[in-house]
Amino acid sequence: MRCCLSAPLAALSALAALPAPSEVLRSGALLAPALLRALAGAVHDTARTSRLLHPDTIKAVHLELVTLTEDSAVITWHTGIPGTDDGTGHMLPAVTEGEVVYGTHPTRLNRSAGETRPTAHHHVELTGLEPGQTYYYQARSRGVTAAPTSLHLVRGNAVGTNRYGFGTRGGPYSFTTPQPPPGRHLLSIALCNDLHVGETTAGLVGGVPLFRGVSQEAGLSPYPEIMSRAVVEEARRRGADVLLAAGDISAGGGPRDLAEAKRILDGFGDHGRDYFVVRGNHDRPRHGHADGDAFRDGFLGGGGPSYFARDLGGLRIVGLDTYEKHGHGADAGGLGAEQLAWFRARLNENRDQPTVVFGHHPLTVRDSVFPVSRGQQLGRRQARAILDAYADAPGVFLHHAGHTHRNKRTVLPQAPHVTLQEVSAVKDYPGGFCLLRIHSGGFALNHYKSSSAPAREWGERSRRVAAGLWPHHALGRSVADRNSVTAHDLSGVIRPVPRTAFQDSPGEPVAG
Repeated sequence: MRCCLSAPLAALSALAALPAPSEVLRSGALLAPALLRALAGAVHDTARTSRLLHPDTIKAVHLELVTLTEDSAVITWHTGIPGTDDGTGHMLPAVTEGEVVYGTHPTRLNRSAGETRPTAHHHVELTGLEPGQTYYYQARSRGVTAAPTSLHLVRGNAVGTNRYGFGTRGGPYSFTTPQPPPGRHLLSIALCNDLHVGETTAGLVGGVPLFRGVSQEAGLSPYPEIMSRAVVEEARRRGADVLLAAGDISAGGGPRDLAEAKRILDGFGDHGRDYFVVRGNHDRPRHGHADGDAFRDGFLGGGGPSYFARDLGGLRIVGLDTYEKHGHGADAGGLGAEQLAWFRARLNENRDQPTVVFGHHPLTVRDSVFPVSRGQQLGRRQARAILDAYADAPGVFLHHAGHTHRNKRTVLPQAPHVTLQEVSAVKDYPGGFCLLRIHSGGFALNHYKSSSAPAREWGERSRRVAAGLWPHHALGRSVADRNSVTAHDLSGVIRPVPRTAFQDSPGEPVAG
C-alpha cells in the first residue's frame, strides 16, 4: 500500500501534479548529496556490523526539543548499539535509563528529570518552568550525551530556540520559554490529520530505489492503529475538549478501514459533538467501486454536504472538504462551487466571530525540502479566494491543514491575522498532534509526539522514510514551526458548554 509520501513525492508519478522544473532542480541540489551520504553510510555501517563491541557501548542520537510551552518542555532521543544493524541500516536499540539535566546557566545544570523505566526511545518532560526564562540542558543515557537530529538541509534547529551549543559534543543546548497566551484559558482543541488507517508501508514511492518504504515489524499491530489510538489517548490526557481530524482518515477510502478509524476516534467521544472529521484525498470514493462513498456513509450518515460549520460556545468551527471533486487524488485539491459560495457566506454572516477553519489541503506550501507540486495544496485560484475571504473576516485566526505530513507555520501578508498551520501526520514520524490552547487574549499551538511505548518505537522506526531524510521535512525546521503563541482577541469564546448547546451547520441547535 503506497502511503501519502503522496504529498511531497508520490504525486510526482501523476503528470497533472508534476512540479515545476525549478522546484526539481532546487530539491535535487539539496537532496542529491544527502542521498549519496545516506547510501555510503548504510554501506559503511553494514560493513562494520560484525565487529565485537563492549556490551555497555551505546550511542545517543536524534535529540529533539519537540514541545515548548510557557512552563514545560518535551525532549526526546534514541539510544542504540553502534556498529549494529537491525536490517534497515539503523542501530539495534539499547535499552537504558535516560535523564535531562538543566538549569538557567550553562555551567549550572542543577535540576534533572528522568523516566520511570529504561527504554531505547526516550521521552522526558520538564515541568514547572518559568515563562520567558532561558534554560540550558543536556540529555544523557548511561553518561553519554545525546546528539541532535541534524536539519542541515533546511538550516534548521531541532534542539533549541537558538544555536547555543552547536559545534560542541553534547551541548548543553538552549531554549527560551514563551510567555503564555494573554488572558484566561477557555478551551483546548487537538488538531490532527493523516491517520491513514489501512496503510501497511510508510514512505513507499515507486521508481525510487532508495525510497523503499518502512513497514511494521512482524507480529506487531498495524502502525496506523497504534498511532491513532495513541493520539486519542494523549489528546485527552493533555486536556483537549474537542478534536479536529483534517482528512486522510483512511489509506484508500475502504469501508473497513474507515469503520476502524471511526471506532478509534470514538474513543475520544461522539462524532459531531466531541470530535469532527473532514475528508482528505485518500478518503475519496473510487469511481465504479461497489462500496460507494464509505466516508460519507461512515461519518455523514450517508447524506448531507461533506463540509460544515459548528458553534462551540461562541467559537465557530468550519470544516472544509478540500477534495470535493473527481480526480485521482494526486492532483490539486478543490472545493466545489457550491461549497466555496457557502464558505464565503458563512464568514460574511459574522466576520468578527472567532473562527477556526480546517481542511486537508493547505492553501500554500513553502520552504519544502522536496519538490512542490500542484498536488500538495489547494488550487491556486481557490486558495486566493479563501485568503481574500479571510482578509475581510478578522475573526478567523487559524487555518489547520494536513496533507504535507509536516509541521509548518505560515503567515501571509494577504491575511496576517490568520495562522496557517500544517500539522505532521498521525501515522508516522514524528507522529502526534497539535494542541490549540485558546485564551481570551490569544492562543498557543504546541506539537506533542505520541508517548506510548509502541508509538515511540514506531516513530523511531519510521523516521527512516525517504532514506532517512524525513526529519528535514516533517519535524519543522524550527521550534516555532511546531510551537507558537499569538495574540488575538478571543474574548467572545466561553468555556465548553453542555452538549445540547452546541449548534449545527445552519445555526440550528443540535438535537439531544
